[in-house]
This record gives sequence, C-alpha cells and structure tokens, in this order.
Amino acid sequence: MLTAGELAGLVVAIFWVILVCFLVVVLVRLARLLTETRKSVAELSDRIAPLLDDMSQTVSEANRRLAAAEEITDNMRDVSGNMVKITGVASTLLAGPVLKISAFRDGFRVALARRASRRVPARRVARGGPRTGPRTADRIGERHAAERAVERRAIGRGR
Repeated sequence: MLTAGELAGLVVAIFWVILVCFLVVVLVRLARLLTETRKSVAELSDRIAPLLDDMSQTVSEANRRLAAAEEITDNMRDVSGNMVKITGVASTLLAGPVLKISAFRDGFRVALARRASRRVPARRVARGGPRTGPRTADRIGERHAAERAVERRAIGRGR
C-alpha cells in the first residue's frame, strides 16, 4: 500500500490536475470573451467613423445657417432703421401741408361766419356738458381768433 507521504503527494497531484483543468476552462472562456470584445470594438469603430463625419457635416451646416440668420438679422436692423428715417421724413413732409390746409379751412370758415353774422360762432363743449353762454362764447371766439392768427403767420412763413 501507499505510505502517508505518497498518499499526500497523490492528493496534491489530483488537486493540481483539477485546478489546471478549471484554469484551462476559465482561460478558454476569457479568450472567447476577448475575441468577441475585439470584434465588437472593430465593428463599433467602423460605425463611429461615418457618424463622426455626419456630425461634423451637421455642425458645419448649422454654422452656415447661423451665419445666414445673422446676416438676415443685420439686414432687418438696417431696414428698421431706414423705416424710422422714412417715417420721420414723411411726417415732416406731410405735417406742413396738413397744417396749411387746416389753417386755410378754419380761416375760410371764420371768414364765412364773420360775413354771415359778423362774429365767430361759439363752439359747443363736449356732449352733455354745460351750454356756452355769451361770456363763454366771447372767450372761445377770442381764443379761436388768436389761434387763427398764429396759424396765418405760420402759413405766411411757409411752414
């Protein structure tokens, strides 16, 4: 039979054989895992390159459109500035003739009223307001006469 030392050596040898078999199985699986990982990384890198190119083109296109939008906003700023200038000129050009027409109309009305009754008719106050008496009518007539005189002077100056 086997001695105690031989038996211990045999048990250790069997244990090492089992351990080596277990390690071989683990190493084979690890090798498969590394192979699959390598394939996945290669596949992923093949897919990422076109995606990066597409992303680069998209960013370039977005930058181009932003530049165009900036140009449009600059043009709109210029247009709005020009519109402000045009409205200023238009109001200046139209204000003079409108004032002259208004002054002429009021002067003509006053002249017709004076000719008809030799005094300026009193204007009514707002609806439902107090009626004008003779004193109020005289004050209104004096005020309108003063306003018309100012307008006639403005017409005479060419404003």
